[in-house]
Amino acid sequence: MGHESGHRGHGHHKKWSEMSTPSRVAVVVLGTGQVLLHAYAWQDLIRRPAAEVMGPKLPWGLALLINWAGPIAYLFAGRTEDAKPLSFER
Repeated sequence: MGHESGHRGHGHHKKWSEMSTPSRVAVVVLGTGQVLLHAYAWQDLIRRPAAEVMGPKLPWGLALLINWAGPIAYLFAGRTEDAKPLSFER
């Protein structure tokens, strides 16, 4: 029953050393994009006045924990239409 043939079944992932250079670049780019999107959405939620957020902030904060979908949902649907862009400058 095992994997005597060396064939990988579903649920098995290649090791970093087994990945091609384009695959490694894609993982780094997508991973970086995900982290930046999450950080931007989180900072926006924290700094935005509650009156400019659609509903309570807590559920949106929990939604941000869902990779890709949470931050995108918040940025497109979680802010009121009259919400102003936030400045992240100090």
